[in-house]
Amino acid sequence: MPPKILIVDDDRNICEILEFNLRNEGFDVDIALSAEEALKKLSGEFTIILLDVMMSGMSGYGMAETLRAKGNQIPIIFLTAKDTENDMLTGFSVGGDDYIAKPFSIKEVVARIKAVIKRFQHLPKKNRKLIFNNIVIDLDTKDLTIDEKKITLTKTEFEILVLLAENSERMFTREQVIERVWKDTPMIVERTVDVHVTRLRKKLGEHASLIINRPGYGYRFNPLNS
Repeated sequence: MPPKILIVDDDRNICEILEFNLRNEGFDVDIALSAEEALKKLSGEFTIILLDVMMSGMSGYGMAETLRAKGNQIPIIFLTAKDTENDMLTGFSVGGDDYIAKPFSIKEVVARIKAVIKRFQHLPKKNRKLIFNNIVIDLDTKDLTIDEKKITLTKTEFEILVLLAENSERMFTREQVIERVWKDTPMIVERTVDVHVTRLRKKLGEHASLIINRPGYGYRFNPLNS
């Protein structure tokens, strides 16, 4: 599968230009017109983010800080008209991996994307963990640890937990959970999600309130309850 890029910029024209050219280069591309929309779309299927800094609502820096605070280490390349040394240092300090000043050439963007992807492909995958106080979700070993005690989860339970924990800012309907966790399995009913979440909550014990349910809406991970 080709690398999948998430373009985050509130200028639709820039997004469309980048999307057209990056698709011609063989990349898979998705677009978000705000950091808030991007956080809702973001999942493990993306390889890299092209992130504008100055957007209405949450800034690109704010989005990067949010992702890094949650343990998400997806590579980020900032695209911005702010090109002073201090701006660049700020971008790197909040977790950026590269920084391209506007206006930019498509050839430069493509070259930078390929360089960052290549660099990350050669790095050992380690420390990919979601940490909430005394709760550690290890994305590499597929382990859940609470108070340094390993909690045994099934593959499906772990995938549900990771889906919710990586996207704690959004609510997932049962249908959306099925689409993400059982995407290759036909004939899964919504009640199946409830059964697995109930089992997962039971294993979380006193931390069961990490997963909250809003009737009529679905499930969400609440890190404040960790």
